[in-house]
Amino acid sequence: MHNLMNDKDMSFMLYQVFDSEDLIEAEFYRDHDKTTFDEVLKTSAKIAETYFLPHNAKADANEPQFDGEKVTTIDEVKVAWQHFCNSGLLSARHAYNDGGMQLPAIIHSACNAYFLSANPSTSAYPFLTAAAANVIHAFGSEEQKKTYLPNMLSGRFSGTMALTEPDVGSSLGDLSTKAIPQDDGSYRIKGQKMYISGGDQDITENIVHLVLARIEGAPKGVKGISLFIVPKFITNQDGSLSERNDVSLAGLLHKMGYRGTTSTVLSFGEKDSCHGYLIGEANKGLGYMFKMMNEARIGVGLGAAMIGYRGYLESLEYAKNRPQGRAPDDKDPNSKPLNIIEHADVKRLLLAQKSYVEGALALCLLGSRLVDEQEALGNKDSGILLDLLTPIIKSFPSKYGPMANDLAIQVLGGSGYIREYPVEQCYRDNRLNPIHEGTEGIQSLDLLGRKLWMEDGKGLQILMSRIQNTLDSAAKKQPLKALSDELQKQLAIFNETTTFLGKTLPREPKKALANSTLYLDMMGKIVVSWLWLEMAGKAITVYANSDDADDSAFLAGKIQAAKYFIGWELPKIQQQAQLLTRLDSTCLDMNEAWF
Repeated sequence: MHNLMNDKDMSFMLYQVFDSEDLIEAEFYRDHDKTTFDEVLKTSAKIAETYFLPHNAKADANEPQFDGEKVTTIDEVKVAWQHFCNSGLLSARHAYNDGGMQLPAIIHSACNAYFLSANPSTSAYPFLTAAAANVIHAFGSEEQKKTYLPNMLSGRFSGTMALTEPDVGSSLGDLSTKAIPQDDGSYRIKGQKMYISGGDQDITENIVHLVLARIEGAPKGVKGISLFIVPKFITNQDGSLSERNDVSLAGLLHKMGYRGTTSTVLSFGEKDSCHGYLIGEANKGLGYMFKMMNEARIGVGLGAAMIGYRGYLESLEYAKNRPQGRAPDDKDPNSKPLNIIEHADVKRLLLAQKSYVEGALALCLLGSRLVDEQEALGNKDSGILLDLLTPIIKSFPSKYGPMANDLAIQVLGGSGYIREYPVEQCYRDNRLNPIHEGTEGIQSLDLLGRKLWMEDGKGLQILMSRIQNTLDSAAKKQPLKALSDELQKQLAIFNETTTFLGKTLPREPKKALANSTLYLDMMGKIVVSWLWLEMAGKAITVYANSDDADDSAFLAGKIQAAKYFIGWELPKIQQQAQLLTRLDSTCLDMNEAWF
């Protein structure tokens, strides 16, 4: 086991918890088997360890520079990019005809997990590019696909998503970037975008920006937003580059973490000559971009889980090898100090981390599994469930991943607070994840204000059915009976709260949504408790009769982490339920002047 991922844990989740092997029954994945899956996972781990991990700290200490004309990144980022692209991972989800591997989403996410653990900032460049290419593949014209996709999927071009504006933030309906129609069918783009990750760099020949803008005369609000391809260099149909487009870098932003990824302010059309090309139909851009955003939200959750996982493994290794202190009942000053992993409170810190990060990883892999069930197996219910869970898949890891990193620092004590150890960078890197691709507050409004009630609440019905199946199975396994009973009890509280809010929302939306973040966290705890019960049950099935000491330890660890999360974290939803059902208005009633 290296400090990127517990390979046994990943294999267990892929093949036991989420039964990835059965995906080869789908026509699109029929050429694969467990051997090919394992090989691509092994390749990913090797590239991540060899070309991404070694410069993680260096990229953090030597962030990209802008001299007024060009951006420079350290050479190791370019080398890592090239190895990633040469491996075929950039196009791994695409069809063979498009140069891809036809890899299932869950296996692809598992591959990405190694890179996100090793070096999240360098990983951002290929992951953003893949997501942008997916949007063009799904909604672009045939000419746009032929011009851009081969170059993006080979790594010659990179991609970005340009949504946010300096005065708008997450309120995309208020964006002011304009698109002016031209006689040749193209548009002239004029405006400014901010916080654009990868918006400029010296890694690729060209950068393909996906830009949200409003065509002159279009309706105000989200219904008047269109999506455009805006390349850094004008690109000919054969992929060759023409003149520089009127896209300029106004400056680089200097971040707390994730420093190896450029964060940019971009100006479009300062010389009134920024060429943009409409994707799909006018005024439907936000819907198109949501494909990238929803994919990115699962990716953000995975990144948060894996940075948390990396910190957990680093602190676990430290605790196993750091002697300090003695047992409370050992009064002999001549006795040998214990390694700190023997102290109860350090065990608490480590067990909390384990429950957060392994639960968060399972949640993200569930999301990817649902993508496969919807796309490759044609399961409509899986798509409905995915829509419901996406806010949780983004927000739970983004909340508890940084919490795990905070606990990792505590395990290391003073060593955790200095840059000579990696856990302080993990915390700084992970602190971005609760912010981008929709804050916790935005995700909670999406969940409670919209997602829960879509298709008459069918997504929640599907979720409850799946949870009940796990509860029924766990109740038959003696080690899990008490945990099953506890989750059943808390599930009743959650359902009562949901019913109450559903009745209140039409009458008093302001009060019903005022504490929506509590509901998001409550539902996250329910879902992750379900996954922990599922993991513990599968571990019993697979390892209960094994004579191997590693198998026995793995099983015991899963049961103990399930006990921790369901016994320590899940009961916290009771206070959240009380606040929600009494429509507590403490925060809502706070007056600006009182601060």
